[in-house]
Amino acid sequence: MKVAYITDESYLQHDTGTLHPESPERLRAINAAIDYLSPELLFKSPLRAKESTIALVHTVDQIDLVEEASISGRAIDSDTICSSASYEVACKAVGAGLVAIDGIKEKVFERAFCAVRPPGHHATPSTSMGFCLFNNIAIAAKYAQSIGYKKVMIIDFDVHHGNGTQDTFWEDDSVFYFSTHQAYAYPGTGKASDRGEGRGEGFTANFLLMPESRDEDLLDIYENDLPPLVETFNPDIILVSAGYDLHESDPLAQCNITTQGIRKMVRMILDLKSIPYVFFLEGGYDVNALGENVKVTLEEMLK
Repeated sequence: MKVAYITDESYLQHDTGTLHPESPERLRAINAAIDYLSPELLFKSPLRAKESTIALVHTVDQIDLVEEASISGRAIDSDTICSSASYEVACKAVGAGLVAIDGIKEKVFERAFCAVRPPGHHATPSTSMGFCLFNNIAIAAKYAQSIGYKKVMIIDFDVHHGNGTQDTFWEDDSVFYFSTHQAYAYPGTGKASDRGEGRGEGFTANFLLMPESRDEDLLDIYENDLPPLVETFNPDIILVSAGYDLHESDPLAQCNITTQGIRKMVRMILDLKSIPYVFFLEGGYDVNALGENVKVTLEEMLK
């Protein structure tokens, strides 16, 4: 299986401050952990996404706000920090998804992992929040549709609900958003009763994990609840918000999922359908565990 690994040194320039959990050390740890896989991976560099592409999801006002916050080096909110390089880095984080979609369309590779900063799934069409400036995976979904992928499924296993992704496709029946996340955690969205509205009703599915949930609780959802939804929706491509903060070591959540549990979950996702897959790095804040969990993800993607 040909798998692209898309990342860039520039992602380290998004400076969130010395104590911020979403730090450059996350990517350094991942790159060190996957070094032995280098001969098997296709290393690709991202493009800088144009503002017109980012505007497939985000308002012009929001794009301008991120650029202005970067120029001034100010925070958008207490969690969402901008440094002088952050706007350009965020454009390149979006660009990783575009390179992934194009490479799959051109049959250069079948799967891709986008090791990006900043993450994206909390960014709504009008608001940057939760460490996220632009919604990388939502823009990639819209871009994929613009080049011929009609039905896109987004699977989000980050321990925090991807409120921005849900909001983007709330009334859309061509993108199915599926999320597993910890109940009562940030940002407080993603109720089991949230199913979309209008044309999009039934194309959002949220499954909540209680604090202290273990591997068997997570894997039951991926074994029994997800497959029939995929079969019915029948997507052309699957995009995955890969947030590793569901791991038992993570300081920002209270789930007890092991690395072996994450490996099994990834295998279940990849076995759903013989179609292209693109994974986008989201959360994961114990850097050593993050590196190990991305490594097992890539090992499964290469099979």
